Amino acid sequence: MSDLSFGVFVPQGWKMELASIEDPQAKWQRAVDTAVRAEELGYDNVWVYDHVHNVPVPAHEAVFECWTTIAAISQRTSRIRLGQMVGCTSYRNPSLLAKITSTVDVISGGRLDWGIGAGWYEGEYKAYGYEFPSAGTRIAMLEDCVEIVKRMWTEADATYEGTHFSVRGAQCDPKPLQDPHPPIWIGGGGERKTLRVVAKHATHANFGGKPDEFAHKRDVLYGHCDDVGRDRDDITLTWSPEVFIRETEAEIGTTTRSFFGEPFESWSAGNLVGTPEQVAERLRTYIDLGCRGFVPWCSDYPGHESMELLATKVIPELR
Repeated sequence: MSDLSFGVFVPQGWKMELASIEDPQAKWQRAVDTAVRAEELGYDNVWVYDHVHNVPVPAHEAVFECWTTIAAISQRTSRIRLGQMVGCTSYRNPSLLAKITSTVDVISGGRLDWGIGAGWYEGEYKAYGYEFPSAGTRIAMLEDCVEIVKRMWTEADATYEGTHFSVRGAQCDPKPLQDPHPPIWIGGGGERKTLRVVAKHATHANFGGKPDEFAHKRDVLYGHCDDVGRDRDDITLTWSPEVFIRETEAEIGTTTRSFFGEPFESWSAGNLVGTPEQVAERLRTYIDLGCRGFVPWCSDYPGHESMELLATKVIPELR
């Protein structure tokens, strides 16, 4: 299917995936090498997380910052698109974020996919001195942020009076190269508020879940689209599972590689775990549900085996 896109995350340390590499510069080199290899393998996009502390608890282990990582990788690649899954609204003033995103789009030659969300990592917020308001407030802040960034991308002098953020004559030059603007990926599956913001503003929705859960979120989103007068087809559905591929079932075994310790049976049912044939079949299930963008995190980082097998043995079967 020609309308499918496939990406991978770059190992940046958030899930402790670089802990086996001792030297900080060697850790960074692995991140860069992964992005370059993903481009060579034909992936459509590469992604980073917008976090500064490790999970599940801070561990004094390297985590490369989102936007500086993307900016640097933009200069080591030439074709592959660059995204954040997803940015945290609270970490940067929206008007500054408009400048950051437009700059990255220009210096990358128009390759930015802008990911944004309401934020959730409470411990990280508090450690860095950010207030952690209620979920409803954070979602309202997200909507203000998207409104401001879009206006600054497209208007000469942007003015917007929001509930939490406002701008008055804010300029953003140079504008992004992409017309009318970079794609907007909004992450989150909150059914009452977050998916309504997605319906109003996003070009791409990103939420997870096993097939029945994914289908339910899709239907909730489509209901919001109908309510706000948005064409359902204007929003591309995307999914960001973990991926662990081996040539044989024996190599996969029955031991979970879930970073959060999810039991193997549940983890494998909700992610891309198996042989190339099994993973292709799981992807077909989500394609049948309307998903068109896949951005997995490789559970065997800093190794590249899953990334290589996905590109060479799975994706060709789907296109």
